[in-house]
Amino acid sequence: MAVYRTLRGEGADSFVEKKSRFLGAAVPVHSVEEAQAVVARFKKRYWDARHNVSAYVLRGGQQHCSDDGEPQGTAGVPVLNVLLKSGVTDAAVVVTRYFGGVLLGAGGLVRAYTHAASLALRAAGIVEMRPCLRLRLSCTYSQYGRVAALLPAVGAVVDGEDFTDIVSISCRLAPEKLDALKAGLADATGGTVAPQICGEDSFAVEIEPGSS
Repeated sequence: MAVYRTLRGEGADSFVEKKSRFLGAAVPVHSVEEAQAVVARFKKRYWDARHNVSAYVLRGGQQHCSDDGEPQGTAGVPVLNVLLKSGVTDAAVVVTRYFGGVLLGAGGLVRAYTHAASLALRAAGIVEMRPCLRLRLSCTYSQYGRVAALLPAVGAVVDGEDFTDIVSISCRLAPEKLDALKAGLADATGGTVAPQICGEDSFAVEIEPGSS
């Protein structure tokens, strides 16, 4: 499972440039059909706007952009470039423009659409999805305190605990930290507790805007 960046959720922001209002929205998507549906949704919502410029990038490598009536290369490409530069995938961005009567020129349009797309990504939030293992381990009540302290110390995230005649713990852990967990558990429990791998998953790590 590869590391990749995507959106934390849906987000939107806006600004005014020379009387034109630009509304940027970023939405997580997982297919071309979902991306097209997002574009259609915003075109319907802002039916009275002059332009609804869009771009999307998917993990499978598909990417697309549309100027939606703006001069060629001044709108859709800048929005797409923001996505590509950020490294975000499985994401669609729609920038709606309500024309204010003042022409911005080619350079002004590129700057405005770039800024709107950047605001949309910031509002949605960017996360890095990293691979992890889903683990389960069982211990006695007398061992629980030591085990519970060890898990966060090695970077494990506890998802659930079940207290019956023993304590069963479900957690997630980066694959490269599995050996450290095994060694820590062996030391803490005299080798009587070991993690069982239940599967693979991924977890999200917040990325600061502008970080590479």
